[in-house]
Amino acid sequence: MAWQRRFGAHDVRVLQEEIAYSGFFTIRRLTLSHRCFAGGWQEPVVREVFERGDAVGVLPYDPVADAVVLIEQFRPGALRGADSPWMLELVAGVVEAGESDAQVARRETREEAACEVLELAPIATFQPSPGACSEQVRLFCGRVDSAAAGGIHGRPDEGEDILVHTFSRAAALQLVADDRIPNGHTLIALQWLAMHGETLRERWC
Repeated sequence: MAWQRRFGAHDVRVLQEEIAYSGFFTIRRLTLSHRCFAGGWQEPVVREVFERGDAVGVLPYDPVADAVVLIEQFRPGALRGADSPWMLELVAGVVEAGESDAQVARRETREEAACEVLELAPIATFQPSPGACSEQVRLFCGRVDSAAAGGIHGRPDEGEDILVHTFSRAAALQLVADDRIPNGHTLIALQWLAMHGETLRERWC
């Protein structure tokens, strides 16, 4: 039997809401209660929720060269002891008011990887850390011509310093197998490509 959720948004009561912090990001403090699996309602609890807006991620893929374009940049949240805080990632950006996902995908791929997205294929929609963050990420694979990909890009006014890399599809998937991709959205997209790469290449070539 197919699994179905037992509860929905109407099974949560937000009793109180306030802004705990407002800066580059926002933190909301919620007092809430929700229905319990055994019946009844949970006693009210206080939870802080990190608000950073929704994001679109793009895996630029060149079906002719059978290659993917990934970007490398510094991430302050990855400062963990001696681990390098430079991440190999998808192209990604926050959705601004009035923007469609396709517009974000094309804008960010142009700004961060100097590639033009010719076609988009949806990969997945997920929440990276729903226990603490409201962000939803919508992932796509974008058809590109990787011939001119490379160099350093990004917007200096946003503190971006982005190095562009091109990998064969096999080499990119080997990075996953070697546990060298320590960020979730890139792992999801590359695993999707591992499953659908041949079909996608046939469709886009």
